[in-house]
Amino acid sequence: MQSLSPKVLPTADVTPDQLEQGSSLWHDAWARLRKNQLAVAGGLVLLVLTLLCVCGPWFSQTYQDQNLDLGATPPGASHWLGTDTLGRDLFARILYGGRISIMVGLVATFVALTIGVTYGAVAGFLGGKTDRVMMRIVDIMYALPFTIFVILLMVFMKEPSEKLDGWLRDTMHLEGLQGVGNMVLLFAAIGAVEWLTMSRIVRGQVLSIKRMEFIEAARSLGYGRRRIIFRHIIPNVLGPIIVYATLTVPAVMLLEAFLSFLGLGVQPPMSSWGALIKDGAEKMEEFWWLLVFPGSVFSLTLFSLNFLGDGLRDALDVRASKD
Repeated sequence: MQSLSPKVLPTADVTPDQLEQGSSLWHDAWARLRKNQLAVAGGLVLLVLTLLCVCGPWFSQTYQDQNLDLGATPPGASHWLGTDTLGRDLFARILYGGRISIMVGLVATFVALTIGVTYGAVAGFLGGKTDRVMMRIVDIMYALPFTIFVILLMVFMKEPSEKLDGWLRDTMHLEGLQGVGNMVLLFAAIGAVEWLTMSRIVRGQVLSIKRMEFIEAARSLGYGRRRIIFRHIIPNVLGPIIVYATLTVPAVMLLEAFLSFLGLGVQPPMSSWGALIKDGAEKMEEFWWLLVFPGSVFSLTLFSLNFLGDGLRDALDVRASKD
């Protein structure tokens, strides 16, 4: 009778280099983003424009220096982009205006995301009657005309902003920062109406993950609602948040440009791209460069932000296949 002997399976010497290395979601997203040429180009353009706006005014003429004898002159060797009707260098004003426009876009978007993410996460996690009441409030605010609401807020809060300017000048001796109160009001007004869509996006994401195993494990460990929301839920919805943030910045910048066009945004002698476009539109028949150059820079920025936002949306799509 043949004896049964245990079979010895062949073994292979596998080195650590031959093992397939795992990768995180962010690593895969970065790899996919680098392959999107439009998104990469948009990011580089934004980086260059931001550096120029931040550092450029230090090396160019002052944005508010006037030369009434010079007046409006076309682009030339001494003034690359020409001058406006008061003899101020347009290149310096575009760079300085970029500081204001980019700052409005970033700060107002941060305000909108802070409100929207917190509101949507709380509504989605609590659910039930609380969720229904909170979402009905969002629906009511959606029915209001955003632009009219911002304009009314800017008009009725004009006196407090002027008092803030006076306090800065008298108490802190910041005479060179006139218009700060109006800027703060602009941030608050725009941020107060741009958070609604973000709250809906976050709520939908929270509803889809709040029943998952890791959330149930956090509950079983006795973690409170605040910790679960801010330490476990919100970090897992950062993908849609980041994508929407890149798409909110151009929307906020457009709204600021519209308000400046109406005379409710940045006040002279401060400037923004929207204010420069407003001034150029009034004189475009005589001095074309006053509209073409600010409008071109503003359009280039908006295109770059949208390309980057589309690229981030595709890169952070968890359903995308790995290469």
